[in-house]
Amino acid sequence: MDRLVSQTVLHFDRRNLFRDDNGRMIGEFSRDYAPDMGMTVCGEFDENGDFHPDYSFPYLRGNHITTFDDVNLERHADKQSFAGAVDDPRVGITIIFYVINMGQILCKCGLVSPDDKFEGVKITGLAREGKIILPAIRNEWWDKQVTKSLKDHIKLVNEARKGDEDAIENLTLEDMDTYSMLQRRVEKEDILSIVETNFMPYGIECDQYTIVGTIMDVQKLKNDMSEEEVWKMELSVCNMSIDVCINAESLIGEPSVGRRFRGQIWLQGTVQV
Repeated sequence: MDRLVSQTVLHFDRRNLFRDDNGRMIGEFSRDYAPDMGMTVCGEFDENGDFHPDYSFPYLRGNHITTFDDVNLERHADKQSFAGAVDDPRVGITIIFYVINMGQILCKCGLVSPDDKFEGVKITGLAREGKIILPAIRNEWWDKQVTKSLKDHIKLVNEARKGDEDAIENLTLEDMDTYSMLQRRVEKEDILSIVETNFMPYGIECDQYTIVGTIMDVQKLKNDMSEEEVWKMELSVCNMSIDVCINAESLIGEPSVGRRFRGQIWLQGTVQV
């Protein structure tokens, strides 16, 4: 680990320097060990200009903006890092993620307060484990119905956020109808043939999720340092585009376009600034 940290700091691809709210000089060094994925090391400079690493984390940079909704940032209590939160009506929950471009944000925007809002985020995920499953049966008529239902649902959610009581009631009825449909179908069908994709919190950590998503694109990459193979997949999860990577040895099955990925991920995000 010490060798990896030293390699990242000495041979970085990107560097951001900024001062924190106490006036200390903070450095953030990032190096790619495969296309769009690598490691970031953060730490503090002393009065002699020497850098002292504090913490590090792996990252995957996304290629697609997942949502243009407002993003709120909140600093973690134990270190100079941020959690991001965004309410996307397609999911129905608040999505919480680890911000991987903190240095870029602070260099451009200065000190960030909880009241500051940013528009747009590229959401990615690092998967600890996962498996490939078959796609659900679909047809053109069903795709049109799903698209129409999604548009109507997003419209109702936006109206409900503004306090429209009729919209809140219609959303409640919609949930009841969905629950009744699931109860009927689950008696004769597997749940993964009914629920095509999902996005659910996992465990007690706020940025851990279990997902099921349709593979839209897939690449096999190699880590330059460890020479291990990594699968990078573009997934459609609840009509959101999310890039996910996983060590090839941790994935059960062969990923290909049209199949689905199911697994546990650590959610990250690159906030647009």
